[in-house]
Order: sequence, then C-alpha cells, then structure tokens
Amino acid sequence: MSSLLPEPTSPGPDASPPRTTPPRNGAEDRRVVRLQALGPERARFRELIGKVGSGEHTSTGLDRQEAAEAMDLMLQGRVADAQMGAFLIAHRIRRPHPTELAGMLDSYRRCGPVLETPGRQPLCFGVPYDGRSRTAPLLPLVALVLASDDVPVVLHGGDPMPVKFGVTLAELFEAISIPSTGLPLSEVQQRLDRHGLALTHQPDHFPWAERLVPVRDAIGKRPPVASLELLWTPHRGEHLLVSGFVHPPTETRAWQALQDCGEIDLLTVKGLEGSTDLPTSRAGITARVRHGATERILLHPRDHGITSAEVPWQGLEAWRTQALKALCGEGDLVPALRWNVAAYLWFAGRFERLEDALDQATALLVARSGERLRRQLANP
Repeated sequence: MSSLLPEPTSPGPDASPPRTTPPRNGAEDRRVVRLQALGPERARFRELIGKVGSGEHTSTGLDRQEAAEAMDLMLQGRVADAQMGAFLIAHRIRRPHPTELAGMLDSYRRCGPVLETPGRQPLCFGVPYDGRSRTAPLLPLVALVLASDDVPVVLHGGDPMPVKFGVTLAELFEAISIPSTGLPLSEVQQRLDRHGLALTHQPDHFPWAERLVPVRDAIGKRPPVASLELLWTPHRGEHLLVSGFVHPPTETRAWQALQDCGEIDLLTVKGLEGSTDLPTSRAGITARVRHGATERILLHPRDHGITSAEVPWQGLEAWRTQALKALCGEGDLVPALRWNVAAYLWFAGRFERLEDALDQATALLVARSGERLRRQLANP
C-alpha cells in the first residue's frame, strides 16, 4: 500500500542544517559572557545563592552535598565577599534546614583542626563565638575543675566576634594567666594529653573560617555559621557533645543535623546567653540525645539548696578576681560553679546520682583542684 505522504527529499548542498536550539538573542549572549567572566566557581556559587535566596515559595534549599560545597567555596576564599554576604544573609532570613547544617558541618570537619583523646571520652562544648556581655561566664572555671578530676574538656572559640562582640573564652583564660592564643595546634594537643584541657582558637587554628568574619560584621546579623559553631567540635572520636541554644527551633535542628552527621551522644543546654552555663535562678532546660533517643532533663537548683542569682558581668578585671576566688572555693561565683561542675560530672557518667556529683564538686572546690591545674597551665 503506497503512502499518501510525499517522499522525503535529501537536502541540497546549500541547505542549512536543522536547528536544534532556539537562536540566542543579544541579552542571552551577554549573560553567557558575564557568567564566563565570573569563572566556574563563582558562577556555581551564584546558583547556590539562588537556591536559598529565591523567596518563600520558590526557594528549594540545598541538599547536604550542595551545602558542603557552598561552605567549602567560602572557607577556601573562592567566591567574592558580596556573594558570601548574599548567601549568609539569605540563609539567615530563611533559616537553614537540618540537612544544610549537616552539609556545612561536613565541610568544617574536613577543613578545620583536629584533636584526639585515644581511650578517653571528653566533654566537647559548643558556645557562641560572639561571647558574653550580661552574666559572668563559668565555662573556663568549670573546664578547669572537670579536667582536674580526669574529665577531659575540649573547647573552641575565636577573637571578639560580631554582632555581639562579647568576652571570649580565650580572653577569659588569658585573664587567669593561661596562655590560649598564638599556640601551635601541636601544643594544644599536648595540653590536652597532659592536662585534659584544650582550646582551639580560630585565628590560629582555623584561618579559613576567619575569612568569614569581615562579612559577618558587614551583614550585621548572626549567620548560619553561628549555629554551626555550636554544633562543631575539633575533637575526633567518642565524646559527649554539649551544645548551647536559645530558641527551641534551634535545638530541634541541632538534634537532626548532628544525628545525620553520626553524633551519637549529644546534650543540648538552654544556658545563659546561649552558652552551656546552667542557671542558678531558674530550672536548667537540657536534653540528652543518645543513639537517636531524646530525653528532656530539667535541673532544678532549688531542689539542691542552690538559690543564688546569676552574677552580672562587670568586665575582665572584676571577673578575674571573682574567678580566682571561685577556684579556691570562695566568693560569689561558687554556688554556680559548684552546680555546673556537679551537673557535668553527672552528665559525663561519673555518678549515678546528682547528689553524689554535688558532693564531689564541693570536695574539688575545697581541695582547690581547679586552682592547682590553673597554676600548672600558667607556668608550664
């Protein structure tokens, strides 16, 4: 049966090849030229900005690999400051998803410093890098007392950080004569090995992350990196990760992100100014997440005879005097220091009952164990 359609004819020698794509207009050509001028990495980062900054209805967010890629590009200085600022503020407005935090954490783990404690399980604390400005900090003193009782502690922080520019962990340790800046990472590891206490300092040990500080200052808001700093630790191996938080949504995002990253033992603490310092004037709100199971734990200081108000921050000089007295079991900071040391001894599994941990905390302060360790670190 013959076809009713005309037979196909071969194109003549002057015929144009069939067009597979529509013709580009001038605007499209200019767009291609501009993208090429950006370079492949900045052009790629522009795509990632679009995924987080397209608005409530069109923003798709990043998967874990894309979030890690974005953080790698920022840490390695492969994108423009304007792009970093756009990405960070867009992410801040939309709030990062747990999957995105997990990817960013992958990047920090890959690029940041590493400390180890073979055979020992430390407490690793994550507190806001922009410091404290209203209440007297306890963590450096808690760390000294815990380490003096063979509970290793790993800390990390940096220089005064936007937007709060509060007092930092390094400044606090320096105030009580413990050198904490300008040390090579090998010396920090040796301190951890010998004395059970370590503080990594971002300008010294993670200069790639320090690249982001001017941009953080320029945008004037805490970016997702500020949340990341509460979840990351330079320690590798088994540990109890203690992370401060302020708002409940931050806590639930932390649980999911850290679970995705394989953290199996986590304590989140609604501490003073977002830190891990447990209050003495109200119940301490915490949650323990072990192997995916979450247990809410409320600590009531009044039930243990502790009723003191929080000590206000009055500057480094005043804090130094208060801190040195507290390490000797004297002064206004003692009730809060005793309460926090006891709680973390209990969380670390040293005691089954919080009451027994309180007795041990009292004994350590009476014996001036933390003060002895401070002197060893001040005069190595």
